Amino acid sequence: MAALSPSAQRVQVLLDGFGHGHRVVEHEGSTRTSEDAANAVGCAVAQIAKSLIFRAKDSGRPVLVVASGANRVDEKAVGRLIGEKIERADPDFVREATGFAIGGIPPIGHAVPPLVLIDADLMGLDAIWAAAGTPNAIFRLTPAQLVAITGGRVEAVRKG
Repeated sequence: MAALSPSAQRVQVLLDGFGHGHRVVEHEGSTRTSEDAANAVGCAVAQIAKSLIFRAKDSGRPVLVVASGANRVDEKAVGRLIGEKIERADPDFVREATGFAIGGIPPIGHAVPPLVLIDADLMGLDAIWAAAGTPNAIFRLTPAQLVAITGGRVEAVRKG
């Protein structure tokens, strides 16, 4: 097995610390989009746990929403859930807050600990896949493990 890139290795070290046996896998092709990731691992798009970073408007705090790859996030609902309006974060804010580039943001290991909400739609799935630090690295886990490793709150965040 080829050595992981530095960002993916950083995620693997964090995962090792949880003791669940998660393995980061780097693919030849992109796993940047939910569709790409689903194609790479042979799962449904809904099983991709995409990590989206928003910026809380008043506090400036990073807000991580881990959503099903099949869903769009209802930003107004997220704002109500956290008690503060949110806005889309620009790439510089994302990199500063997470330590990772857009397209490879894992749900863990962020430079600035975010407020974490997890899409309730993920909870009914047996297995999900999340980004692991690069646009072609992912790892498999269960929804319960996602909640455990992120400390996130499970909420209805799907738009529509």
